[in-house]
Amino acid sequence: MKHDLLHNWERKSAENQKKYKNYLKKADKNKGIKELPELHEEAFEKIDCLKCTNCCRNFSPRFKIPDIKRISRHLKMKEDNFIEKYLTLDEEGDYVAKNMPCPFLGEDNYCSIYEVRPSDCHRFPYTNEDVFFKRPAITLKNSTFCPIVYFALEKLSSP
Repeated sequence: MKHDLLHNWERKSAENQKKYKNYLKKADKNKGIKELPELHEEAFEKIDCLKCTNCCRNFSPRFKIPDIKRISRHLKMKEDNFIEKYLTLDEEGDYVAKNMPCPFLGEDNYCSIYEVRPSDCHRFPYTNEDVFFKRPAITLKNSTFCPIVYFALEKLSSP
C-alpha cells in the first residue's frame, strides 16, 4: 500500500513545525525557488481547494486600497460603505475581514468575488513565489491550515 503524504496532514504538519522551521532557515533558497513551480503544480493536481477552504474560513487576506477600490466598484458600493460593512483594521494597520468565515465565501465553497478577489487571495498559498522562503513565519503558519503548503514543505524538507 502506497504511503499517502496527505493522510492526516494536519497532525503531521503540527508535528513537523520544528523540521520546517529549520529547513526554511537553512535551505538553499535559490534551489528551493526553482523547485517550487513543479511542487505547486503537483500539489494543485492532488488537492482541491474547493473541498478545503480553510484559508477562507479561518483567516482574512489583507484588503489593500487597490483591492478595496476594485471590489467595491464590482459590488456597486461606495468604498467607505464597503469598508464599514465588511472590514476592520488589524493590529498591523491592514484592512481585514470583520468576520470569519470570509463574507464572500458561499455555501458551495465558491468565492462570490473570485474575479476581483484581493491580491492576497489571488497569490495564496505563495507556493509558486519567493515569499515562500522570504517570509518563513507566514509559510509556517500557512502550513498549519493549508494542505498545499504542507505538501510543498514535506517534499522540500524530506531527504
